[in-house]
Amino acid sequence: MHALTQNDRETLQRAIAEAEGRTHTHLALVVVPASDRYVMYPLAYGALCAFAVAGVLALFWPHAPLRPVVLGEAVVFLVFSLVFDWLPLRLVLVPPALARARARSLAHREFAARILTTHRGGVLLFVSLAERHVELLADRDLHARLGQPMWDRIVGELTRDAKSKPLCDCLLSALASCSGALQAAKSD
Repeated sequence: MHALTQNDRETLQRAIAEAEGRTHTHLALVVVPASDRYVMYPLAYGALCAFAVAGVLALFWPHAPLRPVVLGEAVVFLVFSLVFDWLPLRLVLVPPALARARARSLAHREFAARILTTHRGGVLLFVSLAERHVELLADRDLHARLGQPMWDRIVGELTRDAKSKPLCDCLLSALASCSGALQAAKSD
């Protein structure tokens, strides 16, 4: 998944406004580059590399002078911390379960901020690009009317299509599916 252009954002805003007009339901779309900065991972892995170098030096050069060893550890820590701070590499270092949990947590915070605070309910489509996480959250009434299988189907289609199609097209399709499901639920 790639980030959205300004033109994509405008197209999506128009699609959301049209869908809200048809369904009379608040729709929100949040696309974030990453759900967290994961700043501790470069430091932790940099420290791990520095300790490994110190261990190797202690094993193979036990009578090494202390100052060069400490200086070497500091240099190794600094270099590896900076290398691991490169976002694509940093994301590789994060355990997948933690990345999913952070993305899910941000999705729920965005839902609370964008949907629950409006006092009229609605639906949030959340996409975290770095974690490759998509979540569709609806207020209690809409969720009860449409059910989890409907939301799972829309998310499944979005994630499947995002592997081969532009993100904007996938999001437009997901918004159209949400709108169609909401219209069908209103007519029941």
